[in-house]
Amino acid sequence: MLALAGTATFVLTLGQVLDGQGIATADGPVTAWFVDHRNGFTTAVLTAFAFVFGPVALPVITLLATTAWALLTRCLWRPLLLAGAMVTGVIVTEATAHAVGRPRPPSTLMMLGADPTSSFPSGHVVGAANFLLVGAYLVFSRSTAISPPAAFSAAATGVILEATSRIYLGYHWFTDTLASASISMVILAFVITLDVTRGKQTPREPKREPSALNGCLQR
Repeated sequence: MLALAGTATFVLTLGQVLDGQGIATADGPVTAWFVDHRNGFTTAVLTAFAFVFGPVALPVITLLATTAWALLTRCLWRPLLLAGAMVTGVIVTEATAHAVGRPRPPSTLMMLGADPTSSFPSGHVVGAANFLLVGAYLVFSRSTAISPPAAFSAAATGVILEATSRIYLGYHWFTDTLASASISMVILAFVITLDVTRGKQTPREPKREPSALNGCLQR
């Protein structure tokens, strides 16, 4: 259901963007509203979000997080799933942006320098959504410290803030960020599927006592 919802949202959004109809008609007014409400404090906060989930900082954060996670837990499965989700997001985003070739908002609205690359979808939002949503699932679906709904709510808040920063700073349209979130929904669905089906025994396979390493990899 998650994959279906994400795919449907992406396809509908892309169709309306290409036709310039439907939800795409809100792009101009939404951007104008954010531009009209710019202020120093909000700009500083959202610029920080843009940096953390940008193409320079986020790969470093992901590498450090997955490496530390693997070393501390001596488990590779969950860190590899997160790393795989991040790499997949980059590939899908770049391929889609090249295929669609949508222009960004006017460069006069961009607060951190001009960016001539394609606007649809937002790599920042895909990266943030994959890191936060997939990370929330992988960590808190197995933890009693924080309930999964609370973890996903916090992750979703972070994604919304990153999407807001991309519109506010003048680099993306609203529909770019919506499509980006839908891509991450599909990736999250595949991560969950891989995670919950891994290690299941076939009916003819005799049950074996799991080793410490196998038990770690399946958790």
